[in-house]
Amino acid sequence: MEVFQKEYDAVVVGSGPGGATVAKELSQNGKKVLILEWGSNASIKGTFLQTAKMIGIPGKSLLVTNKKLHILLRGITTGGSSVFYCGAAFDPPFDMLMSYGIDIKNEIKELKNEIPVKPLSNELMGPMADKIFTSAQDLGYNWEKINKFLFQDKCKADCWRCSYGCPYDAMWNARNFVDEAVKNGATLVNDAKVKTILTNNNKATGIVLKKRGRTHRVEAPVVVLSAGGIGSAEILRRSGVEKAGYDFFVDPLIIATGRVKGLRKGKELHMQAGIHVKDEYVLTDMAAPKANRLSIMVKIKDDLGGRITDRGGCRKDLCKSDYKKLDDGYGHARKILGNAGVKNVRKSMVLAGHPGGTVKIGDIVDSDLKTVYDNLYVCDCSVIPKSWGLPPTLTLLGLGKRLSKHLLNN
Repeated sequence: MEVFQKEYDAVVVGSGPGGATVAKELSQNGKKVLILEWGSNASIKGTFLQTAKMIGIPGKSLLVTNKKLHILLRGITTGGSSVFYCGAAFDPPFDMLMSYGIDIKNEIKELKNEIPVKPLSNELMGPMADKIFTSAQDLGYNWEKINKFLFQDKCKADCWRCSYGCPYDAMWNARNFVDEAVKNGATLVNDAKVKTILTNNNKATGIVLKKRGRTHRVEAPVVVLSAGGIGSAEILRRSGVEKAGYDFFVDPLIIATGRVKGLRKGKELHMQAGIHVKDEYVLTDMAAPKANRLSIMVKIKDDLGGRITDRGGCRKDLCKSDYKKLDDGYGHARKILGNAGVKNVRKSMVLAGHPGGTVKIGDIVDSDLKTVYDNLYVCDCSVIPKSWGLPPTLTLLGLGKRLSKHLLNN
């Protein structure tokens, strides 16, 4: 087992929104930070082939549940799944977090001054999303534009590549914060798969990783796990935290879609506008790349359940109330699409969006995101204690800022 020789103030495992924020904040305050990422740091090209390699490898970035009810995709690359997201910037569940002693309102204000968070301009709104928007409002739905993590001056009209990763740097993602951290002196090591946490006297002292078949040990006084809703639970369980990885959410979704004449083929952004229905599910436009279809995504807040296996597999069944929400949402989507001119609406198989809740606040981590081991923290979707069925990126950025302040003050 080889030992990294350089001394670090903190090791951040994973480079998604939470980990990237912690790395950026600590490094800009003079701390020596090591960022370990399982995936590569290849430049994003916005091609199907590259995307398939980063989010479509079975058993790694593509997981199928035990019942084969839904497929879960996760980005294994610098920036994590944020590289391939739709850039939807929903506000955090402030009240839910406050009930656990966590207030990130100030952190969210700070973030909104640092990164782009605003609705899409009318000039960039595509004809498919506009047709759905008009149909929904015509039917009385409170269909509104969604805040986007988007540098709109860099965004190109008639572009559909954001679903494959934006090659024009128009869509803000966690790579932006990783780049800032590296400029501030942080070290990024890719193709590094963290296996376990090193501990001594109930304190985390570092990590053990594998890179290109060789095992390495890295020691540091602080370790922040940001390996995602599945990865962090997997690492914690191998490190002695047996109860990690149970009773989680996956934000199940379906796509309602149908052909429509007279529109160009799917050359526009996803999730430009939508509606949050009864705090149970969200409906948004979801243009299929290069397809002349109108599509609406139905994403629900699912009940907690299931488990992550010791090898990172996903065991999760949906319950009757979950299927009812999907059916209710699909009914609304069919109505809106029908009013927009779609005659034959079909729905996709069930997919999964954001696995989380595997390392819950109030259960496995405290309000400072600290585990049972001193100096070991978790900052990713795994810590969210309850599902709320919305994209979590802005929430994770806020938690990352709050954790960074805690670490710097201690």
